[in-house]
Amino acid sequence: MEKDFNTHSVFLCVSVLFISRVAAGQSPGSLIVRPNRSQFFEYESVSLSCEVQGGSTGRRVERNPTSGKLTECGDGWGRFDGTNCIISSTKSTDSGVYWCGSGKHKNTVNITVTDGHVILESPALPVTEGFNVTLKCRNKTNPSDLTADFYKNGTFIRTETTGEMTIPAVSQSDEGLYSCRHSELGRSPESWMTVTAATSSNPTSSTSSPPPSSSSSLLILLSVSGLAGVSVFLIILLVLFCYRKKKKEKCPGTGPVYSEVAFNTKGGASAGPRDVTYGQLEIRTKKKKKEKPLPLEPDDVYTSVRPAAGPSKKGRV
Repeated sequence: MEKDFNTHSVFLCVSVLFISRVAAGQSPGSLIVRPNRSQFFEYESVSLSCEVQGGSTGRRVERNPTSGKLTECGDGWGRFDGTNCIISSTKSTDSGVYWCGSGKHKNTVNITVTDGHVILESPALPVTEGFNVTLKCRNKTNPSDLTADFYKNGTFIRTETTGEMTIPAVSQSDEGLYSCRHSELGRSPESWMTVTAATSSNPTSSTSSPPPSSSSSLLILLSVSGLAGVSVFLIILLVLFCYRKKKKEKCPGTGPVYSEVAFNTKGGASAGPRDVTYGQLEIRTKKKKKEKPLPLEPDDVYTSVRPAAGPSKKGRV
């Protein structure tokens, strides 16, 4: 029993060690911003999370604000609920660079919080080449007045009466700093839009929440491969453990078979507990002996039949 327990403990320790090594090398994931935009007014709410293929990695979000020191969510800003970092009321001091905490500042997102009257709603995450992207100029003073001018790298592009400008089938040349201006309320901050290479042959759908970039796809593939390896390893350990345990147990049907139970009633009913006698029955298959045919006896053959001689008859006197 103690040996089985030790074997089981070794299996568990090896499993935990293997999972820990895999988890240690797991990607921190991509930073997801909800809503997916890089500019916010003060006192708005924003949620950030580190995800791989739609699932949270549980890592905390870190930031390097324009004013202050590098800290993680929950350390003087935001609230971490185990999955998301929630900033319920943004302030201008929340402006800065955000990323998933891993010691490596990859997949960073720039977020700007302004106390002004105009913002440009542009994707915070990279957009995929070939997709349509819509930029929206928004003001909080007069939302019904939508007319706005749009700029790229400080150069005027065009005026839109709807307050929205769509860039069809974006390409690498569309990368740059974008902003918008309201004729009465002023200009929005600038936001950089990143365009990544297309991962599919014919992207056609428009997006305000672009699909994961090629780097995110690689991270997803590595994470899935790691999880698959862990699963196979644990299955092998479980099979080995069950095999060892089953091997030590007696197989059903191999125990003794009792042919009869005889009760020794000597001494009467008051003689105490009855003695039980066990008999072991071993069943063997006997081969039937071939019966030798009996020799045929020849039939009696009669050559002649003669009547028995009776008493002699004497003549009458």
